Order: sequence, then structure tokens, then C-alpha cells
Amino acid sequence: MKLPNYLILSLLHFLIIITTASYGSKCLQSHPWGNLTFPCTDFQKPECGLFRVHGYNTPHSDRKIQLEYEGPLFDLIRISGDIISIHDPKLAKLLSEQRYSDHRNLLLPQSLLTPDEFTLMFNVSSNCFECYFGGGQRFSNSFDEFYCNKDRHRNKVVLIVAISAGGLLFLLCLLVSYMIWLLKRRARRGGYLRASKMSLETSKSDINGASSFFGIPIFSYTELEAATNIFDPSRELGDGGFGTVYYGKLQDGREVAIKRLYEQNCRRMEQFMNEIEILTSLRHPNLVCLYGCTSRRSRELLLVYEYVSNGTVADHLHGQKADVAPLPWPTRMRIAVETATALAYLHKSDIIHRDVKTDNILLDENYHVKVADFGLSRLFPNNASHISTVPGGTPGYIDPEYHMCYQVTDKSDVYSFGVVLAELISSMPAVDIGRRTDEINLANLALTRIQRGAFHELADPSLGYNLNAEVTEMVTSVAEIAFQCLQLEKEMRPSMAEVLALLKDISN
Repeated sequence: MKLPNYLILSLLHFLIIITTASYGSKCLQSHPWGNLTFPCTDFQKPECGLFRVHGYNTPHSDRKIQLEYEGPLFDLIRISGDIISIHDPKLAKLLSEQRYSDHRNLLLPQSLLTPDEFTLMFNVSSNCFECYFGGGQRFSNSFDEFYCNKDRHRNKVVLIVAISAGGLLFLLCLLVSYMIWLLKRRARRGGYLRASKMSLETSKSDINGASSFFGIPIFSYTELEAATNIFDPSRELGDGGFGTVYYGKLQDGREVAIKRLYEQNCRRMEQFMNEIEILTSLRHPNLVCLYGCTSRRSRELLLVYEYVSNGTVADHLHGQKADVAPLPWPTRMRIAVETATALAYLHKSDIIHRDVKTDNILLDENYHVKVADFGLSRLFPNNASHISTVPGGTPGYIDPEYHMCYQVTDKSDVYSFGVVLAELISSMPAVDIGRRTDEINLANLALTRIQRGAFHELADPSLGYNLNAEVTEMVTSVAEIAFQCLQLEKEMRPSMAEVLALLKDISN
């Protein structure tokens, strides 16, 4: 928030008042050589005392005292109470010279010639003390006449009032500026929301009145209802965070997967439009293909995808298909490479998936990968370091730094992919409350075991770890990549392109 000019001027005025006010207390400061107090004062502050001391804040041997206005300087030996001990170097030199002189007609008695230290007693009047400690300043003229600055106390009161007024003015200006900024922000936000609503309504009208949208066909609700046998529960393929997916067969014989969104509200419409926009702009063999969608006028929002027949990676690792035929290591290795290939393509296209998990990695009849579910995906501009958004995704896969800071980057997908690699190695689910408390999240379990080199405790026994040298070496290498992907600080994680390159080297 940029502060207005008048607020900056008020702040400067407030600081100037504080600086000026500090002058009033300069005579009451403490000093390193604490025995030098009133009525002594520094040569730079003659108004603060009766006797001016040169070298006020220096060791004893370097200090000199002036007892009268423009009088000579004497060596100051000590001050004790109301007694000052001084030494006159000039007189000492004169007496020393006369002591050894052949001249016997001395002006002073011999008994006074030996000492070079003199003791003086002073008596400060009550008026002087009252002036000094009452907040006034002591001044003397050329005749050493004393007078007190009686206006000083009044000035001090004026300064206190000025400081208080300046502080209140500053706080008032700050409050007014904040209110102005808040009103402008709400106005901008309102304009943005109106623009977003208009854009959304335009998009809806485009879907409503056209036979295609973003280059994909518009299906009628009746046609898709018939393709799924009125959304027969027995045809359910999966149940995600945004809707249920059904198997269907179109009139032209194509097998499709139809996603039926749970609710038809503004948020679901946004996810609906988001997935359409992203998938129609992408073409990759390892990404699921979007065939079309329904019109806004239809009873429900439906998305039509190509049907991928062999279920999800999660099904084959720890789901219904896991017990039938566990995936062999070469297949798992290919799944890792193809998934990394799809994610690297997305990142190169400035898109973050934001929900990478084994439930969203589909397998065809030849066990080739099709990454699906782009409802949470976001465009990621090249000149941005992150996108600020409310954390989304699936527990067990969410980047901890993203979850704490609400800032998603391409490294958030890298973290989630690290969990996928741990699943491919272990066949364990990402979250399992049946495990020990510190190992409920597979990410924590994998990090702990990899860090202490216990790869055999992480690897699925069906893979033949420690029985097949090649499998052992490959599993260990992939586990080390997973360890890098699962680092808590995103700067420590490799990019998806780097992960892909490492996986291809291992595979080859």
C-alpha cells in the first residue's frame, strides 16, 4: 500500500517533534564517569552546570576544569561531595624552578612550595539546584552572574503537548488512509467479480447456443443419460472430489467415461470450464482426451472423456486388482516414466496439475499411462514465481509448503509425484491410519526408510528386491529420486524435466 503525501508529511512532522523534544532532557543524561555530576558540566554544554570540565567523558588523567568564565584550566584530580581537588601545572612548574634557584627572596613561605595539589570547597545555592533539577537551565554571563531559564519548563510542557498532538494526527492520517485503501480495494474487487461474472455468463451462452465449444462437441443430456443407462450405479468407474465417473457407450459405438459433477453451482461451473479450457489446448499421448461436454441448459454439467479400460494405478497397487496380478517392476518403471513425461509436458505448457495421485493415473489395456482429472489445474505464467490459492488436492499428496503458505508452484506437482514413486516401490497407499502414527503418511515413511538406507523395508516383496540385482539397483535409484522429490523445501526438489531425465536413464 502506497502512503499518500500528506501522511508522509505528517510522519516527518512527528519525527521532527520527537527529535526537538529530546533537547529538553540533554542536561539530565548519565555519564560514564559518574562522579562528574552537577554542578560540573561538559565544555559543550556550559548552560548545564557551574564548572566546565574539558574531557568530561574521558579518564581522570585527561580531564581539566575551568572554575570561572574564560578562566584558566586546571588538572582535575577528583571530586568528592562538595570538595574539588585540582592541580595547577603552571604553578607547579614555577615553584619547581624557584625551589632550585639561588634566589632566596621568595614571595611565598617555604611550606607552601611543596604541594602541587589544591583542595577547594564549594557551596551551591538552593536556587541553583532548584533551577537545574526543576527542569530549568542555569546560565551565566560574562560577569559570572547566575540566572535561570524559567521558560524551559513551559517549553517542555508545550513539547509534550505537541508530541501528543502530532502522534494523534499521525494515527488519524494512518486510519483515514487505510479506510481509503480498503474502499478502493473493495471497489476493484467488485469490478473484478463483475467482470468475472460477465465472462462466465458469456462462456455459458457460448455453450448454450453452439454445437461445439473450444473445438469440442456439445452433447445433449438425454444422449449421455442413455449412454450410461440413466447413470446406472453398476457402471460407476470411480468417485472423485468433484464428481462420479460412469462408463458409457455413445450411439456411434464409442466407449466413453462420463464425469457427472456433484453440484451445479458457481464453483463447479468454474472447475467445469477450467477442465474444458485446459484439455482442449493440450495434445499428448499420456493425457486423457476430452471428447465433449453438455450445454449449460442441460439438467447437469457433464464431461465426456475417452474411456481408459484398465483402471487406475491405485487399483493395481493397493486396490481391487492388486491381489489378482501385482504389477511387475518393468511395468511400474514404465508407469513412472510415462507419468513424468505427461507432467513435464504440462509444466512446459505452463500448467500445474495440482492433484497428482495414483487415482488420477489411468492405464489402458497395454498398461500405458493416461493422466486425468484437471479440475484443479491452473495456468502458471512464465514470469510468476508461484500462484497464491487455497490449498486443494488429496491428503497424503499435498506439498507441505503449499499447504502452509497457500502458494503453489510446479514443485508442488513434483512433491506429489514423489509420493507416487513411493507407491510404485512399496505398493502402499499414500495414507493409511492402520500404520504407526509417524508413518500414516507414506511420504514420512519413505523419507525415514530411505534416509537410513533401509530400501528393503520400503520395497514391495513381490518385486524381488535383494533377489534380482538389476531390480535391486533400479528400485534403489528410483527411491533416491523419490527422496529428492519429497524434500520439504521446494528449492531442494528437482524440476519435473530433471526427474524425467533421471528416470529415463534408470529405465535404459
